[in-house]
Amino acid sequence: MCRNIRTLFNFEPPAGEDEIRAAALQYVRKISGFSKPSQANEEAFNRAVDEIASVSRSLLAALETNAPPKDREAEAAKAQARSALRFSQR
Repeated sequence: MCRNIRTLFNFEPPAGEDEIRAAALQYVRKISGFSKPSQANEEAFNRAVDEIASVSRSLLAALETNAPPKDREAEAAKAQARSALRFSQR
């Protein structure tokens, strides 16, 4: 499940609300063990996603770096090359 959580800091353009919320959702899914909560747990699940997304936004806004912003497409290409190399060796 958590393989979908990606680094969100120092990209151009900056991480959007959808990316932050998706990462928060994946995190809550992982720690709760639910991919979709029951009705009894839905409110707590959704509240946790909202709170983690809010904290994540605050963290990303507070972080600083001197490194130049990374390019999303270039980083995706590097990850794809690493994956191809890793899985071609089997």
